[in-house]
Amino acid sequence: MASSTLYILFTIISLQSLPIYSHLFLPLTHTLSKTLTTQTQTHHLLKTSSTHSTARFHRHRNPHRQISLPLSSGSDYTLSLSINSQSLNLYMDTGSDLVWFPCEPFECILCEGKPNLNPPLIPHSTPFIPCNSPACSAAHSSKSPSDLCAIAGCPLEIIETSDCYSHRCPPFYYAYGDGSLIAGLRQANLSIPTSKSDFQLHNFTFGCAHSALAEPVGVAGFGPGLLSLPAQLAIGTQFSYCLISHSFDAGLLHRPSPLILGRSSDELIHGEFVYTPMLHNPKYPYFYCVGLEGISVGGKILPAMKNLRRVSKDGNGGVVVDSGTTFTMLPAEMYEKVAEEFDLGMRVNHERATEVEAETGLGPCYYYEEEKVTKVPKVVFHFGGNASVVLPRRNYFLGFKREVGGQNRKVGCLLLMNAGELPDSGGGPAATLGNFQQQGFEVVYDLGKRRVGFSRRQCATLWDSLSRG
Repeated sequence: MASSTLYILFTIISLQSLPIYSHLFLPLTHTLSKTLTTQTQTHHLLKTSSTHSTARFHRHRNPHRQISLPLSSGSDYTLSLSINSQSLNLYMDTGSDLVWFPCEPFECILCEGKPNLNPPLIPHSTPFIPCNSPACSAAHSSKSPSDLCAIAGCPLEIIETSDCYSHRCPPFYYAYGDGSLIAGLRQANLSIPTSKSDFQLHNFTFGCAHSALAEPVGVAGFGPGLLSLPAQLAIGTQFSYCLISHSFDAGLLHRPSPLILGRSSDELIHGEFVYTPMLHNPKYPYFYCVGLEGISVGGKILPAMKNLRRVSKDGNGGVVVDSGTTFTMLPAEMYEKVAEEFDLGMRVNHERATEVEAETGLGPCYYYEEEKVTKVPKVVFHFGGNASVVLPRRNYFLGFKREVGGQNRKVGCLLLMNAGELPDSGGGPAATLGNFQQQGFEVVYDLGKRRVGFSRRQCATLWDSLSRG
């Protein structure tokens, strides 16, 4: 198994009744499920990542309560924490707003071949959440506490007096790209190990799943919801991460990459960030949505359609900034314009590799010589608020080797994907900004000012400067 270890850096602003820490370190690990020793395995990994990106996007378009989990190798970022002294590894996900993990007894259907990072949590001394609590309403899409108490079996006279603490919050159903789960809400002590001592958070609320379809691990939701990890830690109104660029080659270990909670605006380097406003989605408020005005390819600006620039009153449109999706998903009309312009710039110097497109699910793909890679067209994302983000070439054009006629040739693919035609009816985002396109940037989620910021960074250097401080 190839893996790279990253770290979360927590900057504590204020926590009542807790010891004061200047920093808290928590390992966040990016893992490949198997060592890649052949080109076929590399192509398979790219194929599973592109398939997962597509499935996750379409789940965003049609969520129940939604939980969108990173399921494929190459796209997973996991963090470690302890619940009642039991260590767990969870996926970090800005596309969902709940922390959940498997609990004993646990049954997972269609989980063969998927990573199994945790033994199921033994839920001893983890009390259930009552049905009339705000947390229960949040898990059930803000369903009325009276309705939840009725579902939980409270008699009418108890519901009328708002005294239904003896009845537990009913189980809830979550669905995501490749599966689903049923969980109940519980509380326990959360522990985060540090170099000095363990950071403790009492009465931490999480989902305890006893059955799941195709998802054996768990997730730490970072979305803007009451039950997300940042909301429960209550460490300021901002968090950011800076992902060191990774590839799909085997055996590459990277230096730590910081994910920072509670960093104040004064600590950010002014002038280096470009900010785009968060768009409110009335139907799906747990997404971090922004507007995309256009994409430049080789210097030519391709204007975005209306549904990429704004969110309608029925929750349709916008771009989700998502840590759990690998590759950026664009609706067919926008993707085809980008791919066509990219091809115009590439075909002059490079041969098309259509067979690689079928093997990886990516495209267009091209054979190229190393000395001509500088001729790959530049790609720039233009977000609302005049926030233009120039992508490094490795963020949108992945190069790897392929055997052709007994010789290894370099081949590269565009790492933006076609989400297909979007229906006129039904809400949900029109596009997703994947984590591969976010690498090498510090991405700031500023909930106080409702904006997302981007700054080109040497993420390893940023980690070094923060750890020294």
